[in-house]
Amino acid sequence: MNKLCSMKEAISASVKNGSSLVIDGFTHLICFAAGHEIIRQRLRGLTAIRLTPDLVYDQLIEAGCVNKLVFSWAGNPGVGSLHALRRRSEAGSSERLELEEYSHFGLLARLLAGSAGLPFWPLNNYFGGDIAQANPAIKTVQCPYTGRELATVPALHPDVAILHCQRADKEGNAQVWGLLGSQKEVAFAAKRVIVVAEQIVPTELIRKDPNRTLVPSIIVSHVVHEPWGCHPSFVQGFYDRDNDFYVKWEDISRQPETYQAYLEEFVYGVEDRRGYLARLESGLLDKLRAKARMCEGVDYGY
Repeated sequence: MNKLCSMKEAISASVKNGSSLVIDGFTHLICFAAGHEIIRQRLRGLTAIRLTPDLVYDQLIEAGCVNKLVFSWAGNPGVGSLHALRRRSEAGSSERLELEEYSHFGLLARLLAGSAGLPFWPLNNYFGGDIAQANPAIKTVQCPYTGRELATVPALHPDVAILHCQRADKEGNAQVWGLLGSQKEVAFAAKRVIVVAEQIVPTELIRKDPNRTLVPSIIVSHVVHEPWGCHPSFVQGFYDRDNDFYVKWEDISRQPETYQAYLEEFVYGVEDRRGYLARLESGLLDKLRAKARMCEGVDYGY
């Protein structure tokens, strides 16, 4: 089944006002193109879920798309704060976000439970800090084997998961290499999955290297071909992280006026990802493009 469509079509069909949403990826494979399309479609009331919300979620918050953030750590990696998040989480904010915080593994455990069809996931932690006291969703259960008290977190089933990958076929079989993050768990826990790929390749190529298939087509709703869809994040084997952008973002995002000017130019002011790329400085994409470092193939036999 051919599920290929544009980013605009995929977001319009699957993300609605009030949806719960995960744009996944750990360090790399963070799909800014999807976040920008959500902003352009002026979606509202979203519950944004992510282990490490960074710039793309901050942009969704600044644009007024998000009412609630479910997260663990949040920040501009290696640089500083997320200023839209800070402004909307302080006590005096007139647009204050609802925040639901976990440890990294605590939030991953919610996705593990969701992906496994379980109602909750037990953890042998949360007793040495204050997160459980601040989050009533974290409860306890007595282990039936040892009698020990364990923390628990409820299963999580996001309405939509958006996963970027190196390559996929038109059916939605998605292959990933490098850091995997929580993409597999997010995909199997979510109700709908949008796969965004740097390359669309024949299914025969996918089947030649099946161990790289992280997400199978059976759970995928839409496939989007979006080269450079993760900038300023990176995609292993395709392009590097734009570290200069993350540093510059500290000043851009600190004041609402400069933040809005950025969104007007690079998000609202373009129709799609191609328009965004055209506005980047000349020569930047060539500078970031990855040099080849091939991995030797293996013999699967038959």
